[in-house]
Amino acid sequence: MLDNIDAVIFDLDGSLVDSMWMWKQIDLEYLDRFGIPLPENLQSEIEGMSFSETAAFFKERFGISDPVEKIKADWNAMAWDKYTHEVPLKEGVDGFLNFCREKNILLGIATSNSRELVTNVISALGLRDYFSCIMTGCDVERGKPAPDIYLAVAEHLKVTPDRCLVFEDIVPGIQAGKNAGMKVCAVEDDYSVAQKERKMALADYYIENFCALPQAERRERL
Repeated sequence: MLDNIDAVIFDLDGSLVDSMWMWKQIDLEYLDRFGIPLPENLQSEIEGMSFSETAAFFKERFGISDPVEKIKADWNAMAWDKYTHEVPLKEGVDGFLNFCREKNILLGIATSNSRELVTNVISALGLRDYFSCIMTGCDVERGKPAPDIYLAVAEHLKVTPDRCLVFEDIVPGIQAGKNAGMKVCAVEDDYSVAQKERKMALADYYIENFCALPQAERRERL
């Protein structure tokens, strides 16, 4: 999987950290503030959208009077508490990150989440020094499945797309990596378990967790 790879790029939620479950809960709690029930298909409608795109979608779809920036600020506050106390790294990620660093493989993050949250989360988990580039969906013109965010990370890292390996857990993210001309490894996640066969068909590789990948010598903490 890592042959001829100079950079590894991670999606955040569901790929690097086990957090996809919490966004449905946040949507439920947030809409409940306005007396709005959670639509059954909401998660599939917003998959791949950037943080700003999702806030704009909520404002229009549910007729929320708050400005987009207020919606995003509320989500950041709700998510930060959950990230701090309830969200772990994906199994085996720590050893794999150390392996990549030892092999001088560049590391980047390409997330639809907000910059405030991703920065705080990786700092809280002790990961900040591992990543040479963090790009969010708000930094590019189009969200996933468009390739924009992955191409932007590759450009920042000065690596050609064909020498990048992407880790993604949802279909639009996998499509974004493939549309960028990169190798993509799909990551198993409870949130997208119903999409497993499609993920396997779209991606170059599929893993249940990172323990099966090369691991550096175990350390007490990253």
